[in-house]
Amino acid sequence: MSIYDISIKKMDGSTIQLNEYKNKVLLIVNTASKCGFTKQFAGLEELYKKYQDQEFVILGFPCNQFLKQDPGTDSQILEFCQLNFGVTFPMFSKSNVKGKNQSELYKFLIENSPERQGKGIKWNFEKFLISKAGKIVGRFSSKKIPKEIEIDIEKLL
Repeated sequence: MSIYDISIKKMDGSTIQLNEYKNKVLLIVNTASKCGFTKQFAGLEELYKKYQDQEFVILGFPCNQFLKQDPGTDSQILEFCQLNFGVTFPMFSKSNVKGKNQSELYKFLIENSPERQGKGIKWNFEKFLISKAGKIVGRFSSKKIPKEIEIDIEKLL
């Protein structure tokens, strides 16, 4: 199984497969609107705008599992991200990144990560960097701001 075999739910309720992002560098992030790290949306959007023409995409997955810091509906979350941070990168339906209802995507990311393999997501804004070949090449903690992983992204482009 590869990351491209996984289906994900868009905020409009439709489902797509990650193979739509084949041959692109991906940064997958679990997000939250009411977190101390929420300001990272601005840095993520900056990276997205800078590299989107070079086959780079950020995929945002809101999560309400850490102190209920993203309680809104998908449409409320999307509106918040767009109004407050100008987010234009793809945002997906609220997802579980841990626990018995953990999404298939996050099971895959955790099981196949080169860093902290098998270890759960600790907090909002944990980031996974995926190569154009679909390989997980980096896992970054919430504390790592987007600008600090720019060099890792550039190496893959």
